[in-house]
Amino acid sequence: MKVALSGVDSRDGALLSKVKKTLESLNVKTQIMKDDYQSAKEVDLVMVAGGDRGILDYFHKVETDSAPVLGIYETDSTGFLAQLEVRDLETAMSRLKRNDYSVDKVFRISVKVDGKQVDPVLNDVAVFPSKSATLMEHVLRIDGNDIWHDNSDGVIISTPTGSTAYSMSAGGPMVLQKAPVFLAVSVNSLDNTRRPLVVPNDSRLEIADITSRYHCEVVLDGGRRMQIKNTLECSKHEFSARLVRLVGGSSSAASLMAKKVQLAEDMLKMPPSAKLILKTLEYEGALSQKDLAARTMLPERTIRLSLSHLINQGYVKKKTSLRDARQRIYELKI
Repeated sequence: MKVALSGVDSRDGALLSKVKKTLESLNVKTQIMKDDYQSAKEVDLVMVAGGDRGILDYFHKVETDSAPVLGIYETDSTGFLAQLEVRDLETAMSRLKRNDYSVDKVFRISVKVDGKQVDPVLNDVAVFPSKSATLMEHVLRIDGNDIWHDNSDGVIISTPTGSTAYSMSAGGPMVLQKAPVFLAVSVNSLDNTRRPLVVPNDSRLEIADITSRYHCEVVLDGGRRMQIKNTLECSKHEFSARLVRLVGGSSSAASLMAKKVQLAEDMLKMPPSAKLILKTLEYEGALSQKDLAARTMLPERTIRLSLSHLINQGYVKKKTSLRDARQRIYELKI
């Protein structure tokens, strides 16, 4: 069996080295992928460090086919996409060698911004004004036909995989991963009759004629941002993502959805700053307090108070970083 290892950035180096050493002790051939992702289709399995954010980042970089992907964690929390905690690696390898696992094949979105091809996304692509609380005017077209002309806070195009992420927070429906559909969700539209759309995934979606008082940005899977002038184009990507599941496919999907529903219900009771921190940890994975300040732009005192609230309520846990024992990191505990 041949396994390729991938990480989000240089911070994952220590974890990848630990995984590589464990796999080699089990007589598994391994290699660490760097900038060349050609080996992604030449191995039996790809293991990705960095939690859910690592998986999203991996599928941004790999634009062609890839071996099935298994996300690995440093700690004992569970993710929504990543499945394996590093201390369980030896046990999991015996199952992987026996092919005792399932593979979810989920489609990605091919994205063009103002006619230029950018990274494909696994969850969602969104368009928002660069300044919050600012309206954005836009037209939604499907296969060249105008569907709506809207004024809203923004718009989200989502896959079924992403239907329980940002889309759900904005009022979109939950969709099982295998459904062959896109979701189009207008965020806080001025038209109170505006409802999310479910569209066949062989359609071509456009967000066009985008105007706002401030420049607008495209957000890919809640992470990478880029400026947009006029048009976003979305279609089904040629190569799907394949995700390893160590639990049966249907029960895994049901468990994921139940976990997301509970999180959404709990978030209704939280202060806005705590919601922002929780969503940031969901998208980005484990972060230090300094990292949270940089990503949320919240005052340090607000972050401390929100983290204390989230820890006391059991939504977040504080751990010592395996990369730096002097540093504390925070992650989802759900």
